[in-house]
Amino acid sequence: MQKYPSSLLENAVNEFAKLPGVGRKTALRLVLHSLKRTPEEVRNFGQAIIDLREQVNYCKVCHNICDEEVCEICSDRNRQSSVICVVENIKEVMAIENTGQYKGLYHVLGGIISPMDGVGPRDLEINSLEERVNNGGISEVILALSTTMEGDTTNYYIYRKLSHTDVKVTVIARGVSIGDEIEYADEITLGRSIINRTIFSDSFKV
Repeated sequence: MQKYPSSLLENAVNEFAKLPGVGRKTALRLVLHSLKRTPEEVRNFGQAIIDLREQVNYCKVCHNICDEEVCEICSDRNRQSSVICVVENIKEVMAIENTGQYKGLYHVLGGIISPMDGVGPRDLEINSLEERVNNGGISEVILALSTTMEGDTTNYYIYRKLSHTDVKVTVIARGVSIGDEIEYADEITLGRSIINRTIFSDSFKV
């Protein structure tokens, strides 16, 4: 087991190592890098994390992260308000926005259905999506979830929930390879997948 010359150093490493994808060696490098920064720089870093956790808001319409009650995308009158793109989390919103190919609105589920991880439909923002559709003014719902078994399961569940409406339900084209996460797709491929989306019901017809 790694021995540390200071309990303060060890505590800092332990906290950094809790971050996803950060092992103890990387955590130690980050901590040692922090020691090279000025006290003000480290204080600003810590305060930014605290402010994020304590002050961040989630859009009451689409559940995207924002500073106000409604995010900039939902409040932008130049967006195509009749189209909703359903994504797993905020990272997908950022990825799709970076393509510059989509001008509609979003709906962030907060995850995907995954029984193995104990995540069911009630744990996601699916009911609020159905409510948005039922309120009218929506002509299309684009399903832009990762092309995994869990993503496809969530797609089908949402499709069934919206099947009683007249809203067109589409799915992004399979330019994104099967099993790929949306956030890791390059901008050109992701942009083409949005543009070349297909009717969802056609995606599982033999």
